[in-house]
Parts: sequence; C-alpha cells; structure tokens
Amino acid sequence: MAAKPIILLDDGGVMNDNRLRGPQWQRLVGEFFAPRLGGTPAAWAEANRVLMMDIFGPENWQARIQAATDYASFERTYWCDWLGGMCQLANVAVPSEEACLELACQAETYITPRVRATFPGVIEALHELHAQGYTLHTASGESSLHLHGYLTGMGVRDYFGRLYGADLLGILKETPEYYERLFANAGIAPRDVLIVDDTPRVLAWARDLGAMTVLITPEQEAPDGTICLNNLAALPQLVSQLTS
Repeated sequence: MAAKPIILLDDGGVMNDNRLRGPQWQRLVGEFFAPRLGGTPAAWAEANRVLMMDIFGPENWQARIQAATDYASFERTYWCDWLGGMCQLANVAVPSEEACLELACQAETYITPRVRATFPGVIEALHELHAQGYTLHTASGESSLHLHGYLTGMGVRDYFGRLYGADLLGILKETPEYYERLFANAGIAPRDVLIVDDTPRVLAWARDLGAMTVLITPEQEAPDGTICLNNLAALPQLVSQLTS
C-alpha cells in the first residue's frame, strides 16, 4: 500500500445515517413539489413515505435492478416511477415523462444539500484527512448528483475529488465490475487504495481485486478478519496506524 493510500468512501451507512434521511426527504419533497404540482406538503410527504417503502422492498428493489440494462435506463425508469407514483398517491396530475425527469432532477438538486444526517465526528474526520493530504473520492451506489448535494450540505465537497456514483461508472454497485471500472476510470492501482463501506459483500469484491478495506459496523467482531470501525470518526487514527 502507498504511504498515503487513496481513500474511497461510501456515503449512506458510512458518512450519513440513512435512518435520519427518510423523514427529512419526506418534508422536503412536500416543500418542493406542492407549490409546483399542487396538493398539500403533507400529502406529498406521505406519498413519498409510502412509495419509498414499496420501491425499496427487497423483492421489488431486486426486480428493478435485474430489469435494468444499464445505469442510465435504471435512473430514467426510477425517476419516472418515483415522481409518477407520488403524483398518484398525492392525487395530482402526472407530468409527461420528460417533465418528470426534469422535475425529479431539480428536486434532488433542491433536497440533498438541505438534508442533515451526518454521523457524529464524520465532518471532523474528513477535515483531518484532507488537512493531512489524503486524496478522497466517493465509492457509492448513489448518483454523483446526490453525492454532490449531500457533501455540499455537509460543507466538505471541496475535500473530495471524483464523486463515484454509479452514473459516472455507468453501472450499479451490484457486482465486482463496479470497482474494476472505478479503478480504471481513476487510473489507480487497487493496492494503493483504502475502501470504506458498510456492506461486507462489496468490500469482499474490492479485497479480491487487491484493495485494503475497512468495514463500518456496530458489531464488535468483524467477519473474516476484516478491519472494522464503529464509526468513520475513527478513520484518521486507523490510517495513521496503517501507514506508520
């Protein structure tokens, strides 16, 4: 590993708490769409809550992933289903497909910087890593649009280089090819990388390619000898130990 490894960070479950995001998204969805498409903010908030429970149901989500031919088609279908489904639940007219795509993009641009869901100590840890000269990129299943908004809201966007995002790689974070494309796109060798994620199976893909990995988990014991931390706040100290 390089003296200063390139650090690739997942977002949800690592930097931000997904459990805190849901209620904030519901409120902000109502705030954004009610003045534009009609209905009440409360109706939109409830529509978002109900629809997201359905979309992210394990069977429904897997079916959506398996039906996608590439990331662009996945995102287009998702945005249309997201806004169209909420319109139906909020009892307002569904816009045309192109209007749905434009409005969904505008909504994400509006909502993500306003969400506050960062785990304790994360912003300070990112500041410390940046100050020490570490190169930081994201390695997330979200889109770069999402990531830009969240990191901007956290005040740490300037600490990061590339926001990998499934959209930048043209592939969902569902197979080892995600990391293969990321390493190729960034022009980096896996041995020079430290990847931080909260999902053991994706870290196994990265380890198989030669990267060092850190699992963020509340569990006290790491699977298969994996390096683990309870919170990203401890990463600067760990990196210092690994490179000393």
